[in-house]
Amino acid sequence: MMGDWKETTIGEHIELATGNAFQSARFGLTPDSGTLLARGDNVKEGEFEWGEKARYWPTLTPDLERYLLLEGDVLLGMDGSKVGKNWVRVRNRDLPCLLVQRVARLRAKPTMDQGFLRYIIGNPQFRDYVARVRTGTSIPHISGGQIRSYEILLPPLAEQKAISAVLGALDDKIELNQRMNATLGAMARALFNSWFVDFEPVRAKLDGRKPKGLNVATAALFPDSFQDSVLGQIPKGWEISTLGSILDVLETGRRPKGGVSSYTSGIPSIGAESINGIGVFDYSKTKFIPPEFFEKTLSGRIAHFDVLLYKDGGKPGEFKPRVGMYGHEFPFKTFCINEHVFRMRSTRTGQSFLYFTVSDQRVLSDFANKGGKAAIPGINQPDVKSTPIVLPSKGITDAFNARADILCDQILSNAKQSRTLATLRDALLPKLLSGDLSVDKIKEGLVA
Repeated sequence: MMGDWKETTIGEHIELATGNAFQSARFGLTPDSGTLLARGDNVKEGEFEWGEKARYWPTLTPDLERYLLLEGDVLLGMDGSKVGKNWVRVRNRDLPCLLVQRVARLRAKPTMDQGFLRYIIGNPQFRDYVARVRTGTSIPHISGGQIRSYEILLPPLAEQKAISAVLGALDDKIELNQRMNATLGAMARALFNSWFVDFEPVRAKLDGRKPKGLNVATAALFPDSFQDSVLGQIPKGWEISTLGSILDVLETGRRPKGGVSSYTSGIPSIGAESINGIGVFDYSKTKFIPPEFFEKTLSGRIAHFDVLLYKDGGKPGEFKPRVGMYGHEFPFKTFCINEHVFRMRSTRTGQSFLYFTVSDQRVLSDFANKGGKAAIPGINQPDVKSTPIVLPSKGITDAFNARADILCDQILSNAKQSRTLATLRDALLPKLLSGDLSVDKIKEGLVA
């Protein structure tokens, strides 16, 4: 079979283009301000990073149409500290989108399968090649010519498609899990907002309506009127309390003296950069502490359903708190936090209610206001403990957790499965692209 594989360069089998130099002064910040722009800082190791980094071009004129991306296009950032690592496959959800300068767009010619091209760029061997040929010290970069010169072993087109199908099946399941998790998270957030922000069950009873989606026993837990409070009107009988009144655990972790930069293995230590919601983790940012240091550490060890809060860091005068929740051995079986993260637990409210309370926009705004005033942006324990919250009866928080726990459990289980699938894909990828492993072997079940 290997006799059919050809030694060639990737440039012989792709069309490579770079983007336009769009003027930053004309960028828009919202989708209704134009067409999405794919810039270098949006291309992040297999995924687009949009969020606050999304920028839009106001008008799509005919001269810009050649910069429009297509579904399946492979993009590669051409400069930056992670040049060679930062690449993405364009998905339909990312369109319409325009290509910006210093980002390479790769499209396969008829001799190469576009899906196969995606895995050539995602192969660790390509990253190693870029690390060898890149130029620049303060800002490493590569040229289009250097990309085209990358030498590959190219199998027949049918084999390319077969390899792409095997690896693509794993990626498709990972993407399905991500979409499912987004839906589950939105469901849990909608339930929290309905009960504890909009107070919909109370409003329904006040109007003589039956609360939507509640059985008789759960509906009976909600009052049928409101009372005034320092946070505005809240359901009658509920109270305004503080996070400090409900927290059993509020602690940070530690790192060895001198930091963790010298450790490449050990016990994973999560920092502020890794706190990004539930079921989300960027493994490229993983840091470690020595096992012997971990054994002596009494605080910051993560348990199932722990709520984590990013506590300090950022630009002077600006603090943007983020909240996360982990469990089901995701992202690791054993791990801890460093001194820039709070670990939080509450027996009174349960962990799901705690997570959605702490990540509620009103609470985050309170943290941001406090943290932005500090000399070093961030919040301390008194800041957290003094934050006011609306506290319903325990019966209602228990009823919420009975539903939300199921959703959060599934999110974390999906995330753990996706990590297992990604590990398998990363193990198969270099073997399949080198010809050391054939698709037939996988289909025959000879490879675990």
